[in-house]
Amino acid sequence: MTDKLADDDGPSDSSLLVIIVDTNPNQRYITEDPKVLTGCLDAVIAFANSHLMQKSRNLLAVIGCHFHKSEYLYPSPGKPLDVRQIDGQYELFTLVEKTIKMRLVNLIKSQPLEEKPGESLLAGALAMALCFIARMRREATPGLRMSSRILIVTGSTDTAAQYINYMNVFFTAQKQQVLIDVCSLDKHLSLLQQGCDITGGLYLKVPSLEGLLQYLLWVFLPEASERKELVLPGRGRVDYRAACFCHRELLTIGYVCSVCLSVFCKFSPICTTCHTVFKIGGPLPIKPKKKKMKV
Repeated sequence: MTDKLADDDGPSDSSLLVIIVDTNPNQRYITEDPKVLTGCLDAVIAFANSHLMQKSRNLLAVIGCHFHKSEYLYPSPGKPLDVRQIDGQYELFTLVEKTIKMRLVNLIKSQPLEEKPGESLLAGALAMALCFIARMRREATPGLRMSSRILIVTGSTDTAAQYINYMNVFFTAQKQQVLIDVCSLDKHLSLLQQGCDITGGLYLKVPSLEGLLQYLLWVFLPEASERKELVLPGRGRVDYRAACFCHRELLTIGYVCSVCLSVFCKFSPICTTCHTVFKIGGPLPIKPKKKKMKV
């Protein structure tokens, strides 16, 4: 690699932040009042601009996560927008705001009307974020100390349907020294909290959406090297229950395949993942008694 990963002991020369915004219309706060999404998006954009304001070398990417696909909202894959300079506003901030809002409208319009909204594809968005971070590290200037982190802003409920994908992404991020932060807008998310604990990130359930920007700036704006000097919310107790591979439900006690380590809630003589056939041990055979020879 041409760049150096910044450790937690010292500040980095550049900070790469990837924000994943959950725009699924199935979220409870959107179904109750769709206008709330606009306020949350404005808070995320203000937070993103604050990140760029900290250092001139800071980098930013925003991914929109929907129920049918995930897509980059910023930077734009094609030619950047031609933005007019607004008095009193930095041109880059205007570009970030206009690009995110324009591409988000296109993402929402691209959703299939005949398809019922399902769960958000957060695991796929996390994989996209890790690929973007790997590319930025590869293209970075030699000797540049770059720290990387991912922030998920979601109001979706917790689901175990993407458990395997989540675990793959979490341990990949841990290996690449990428922090995963989660800002929950509605309910407690145990699986995403596991990812925060595995990668060393922070998890926060926002008590009120009116103060979303204040919570984002207070908790998630500081880098990893600065967080130990601040009074931040604790991680609390992490629920590390695994999800079964058959029904995607969280388990306390289950059956584990000795070959592929798949977890099941009920015993099966054949593993449905790797198709291993288990030998079922029956009762021990009773040895026949030896007859004594008569003399």
